Amino acid sequence: MSVDELKASSVQTPAQVRRVVLAGGLGTLIEYYDYALYGYVATIIAPLFFPGQDPVASLLSVLLVFALSYVVRPVGGIVFGWVGDRFGRKRALLVTVVGIGLANTAVGLLPTYATVGRLAPVLLLIVRIAQGFFAGGEVGGSATVIAEAAPPGKKARYGALTPMGTNAGFAVASAAIGIVSGLLATDQLNSWGWRIPFLVGLPLTVLCYLARRMLPDIDRNVTLGRHGFPLLSALRSYPRALLQAIALGIGVQGAAYIGSTFIGIYLVTNLHYPKTAVFWITAGVTLVAVALMPLTGRLADRIGPLKVAAIGLIGYAAITYPGLLLMNVGNLGLAALGYVLIMVNMAFLQVASYTLTPQLFPDSVRYTGTALATNLSVLIAGGTAPYIATWLVSRTHDLRSPYYFVATTCVIGLVALATLWRKWRQNFLLATNTANSAS
Repeated sequence: MSVDELKASSVQTPAQVRRVVLAGGLGTLIEYYDYALYGYVATIIAPLFFPGQDPVASLLSVLLVFALSYVVRPVGGIVFGWVGDRFGRKRALLVTVVGIGLANTAVGLLPTYATVGRLAPVLLLIVRIAQGFFAGGEVGGSATVIAEAAPPGKKARYGALTPMGTNAGFAVASAAIGIVSGLLATDQLNSWGWRIPFLVGLPLTVLCYLARRMLPDIDRNVTLGRHGFPLLSALRSYPRALLQAIALGIGVQGAAYIGSTFIGIYLVTNLHYPKTAVFWITAGVTLVAVALMPLTGRLADRIGPLKVAAIGLIGYAAITYPGLLLMNVGNLGLAALGYVLIMVNMAFLQVASYTLTPQLFPDSVRYTGTALATNLSVLIAGGTAPYIATWLVSRTHDLRSPYYFVATTCVIGLVALATLWRKWRQNFLLATNTANSAS
């Protein structure tokens, strides 16, 4: 991989760059608003769609649907990667955001088990799979177009908008369910109030669609249509880059999904903190990480994204266990502090990862390579994280057992960084010198 492949911005003016970055970030916000929302209401909808005597079994069933929706994401990544690399990034990104938004709205309209019986969980699974398919082309596409639009020497600070969008989605979802749970009585929330945040996602989708319709010509300097099916070219010509991106992604997603999805469930179900307070703590903690991302983006442009990624991975491995211990003290303030200490690492790791991954591939297969690697890593370590963590706690009766999952994924991510180090250092120094000369 040569940094020369990303020198030429796909847009011409700073204003156009900002429009591309904003549209990309909004799309990932919509995507992760839905995924987070489903995780946050898991304890509420579990008995509605999977009624039974054992509440843990019902919760595991809902989380299994959550995990299964990730199985189809690589398929979506392949399909929309093909569209983006062959016919244009803009076309792919418009379709994905509409599909995600409609699927998100559909969840809020689904009948429950009490109304249609066994058809209810089937419909839930179908809608979640459809959402996973469209989501498969979203975050990888956003990272790709932002990397191509950003000027040399500023890839990470602009690239930060992708994880800022994903995590803002978590925060907005948490705030939405927090408002609803605070305004409604428990029986109202459990019977119909949980649907409201899903329906709110529709106007957010319309806003993002309009922002993307007004994008400049983001495909102007991109090589399109060189490969009939870019997946085959990526697998044949860039297998090492794919493996590196997947391994790094496993480190990112395993740690991030434990923090952003599982801990909210864990605080309510295992530690019995009040739901509304947990929703607001989750929103606040996530916004702290989002607020740090512009700073970590600038740091990555200065010292290199590999070093910043290493800070995040080592931080997760070192801090997650004591963070879980703080949560178990029985004090809500200390639980929030433990949560913050864990999630701060996300500001380092995700900014670096979404900057690194698109630059591992040439533009002719960049959308496909980025989307495929991102979705496979999410499938392996992200979508499964809440289920595995809940299962570990239920089987071992050790409230800190999810840490071992986090530590394992962090080691995999660090191995990926080690394989990238020598070549990336050469390219980073070249890119820095080029940016300094241009300024």
